[in-house]
Amino acid sequence: MVGGEAAAAVEELVSGVRQAADFAEQFRSYSETEKQWKARMEFILRHLPDYRDPPDGGGRLDQLLSLSMVWANHLFLGCSLLGPE
Repeated sequence: MVGGEAAAAVEELVSGVRQAADFAEQFRSYSETEKQWKARMEFILRHLPDYRDPPDGGGRLDQLLSLSMVWANHLFLGCSLLGPE
C-alpha cells in the first residue's frame, strides 16, 4: 500500500523534526523574542549535522551555538566585527 507507506514516512519525518526542535529549545536565551529564537533555532538546526560533537568531546556544538549567537546579533542588533562606521 503506497498510501500507508507515504503516511508512515511523513509521520517519521514529522517526529524527527519535533525531536530536533525539542533538542534545540534547551539553548534558547530568556531574552530572545519569539522571532529571534525561531530564526536562531533554524540556523542551529540547519547547521547541526556539520557540528555534531565527536566521540572525544571536541566541543563542536559549543562552537555552533556561539556562531548562532553571533549571527543573530548581526542580523537583529546590527553588530559587526568592524565596529561602528
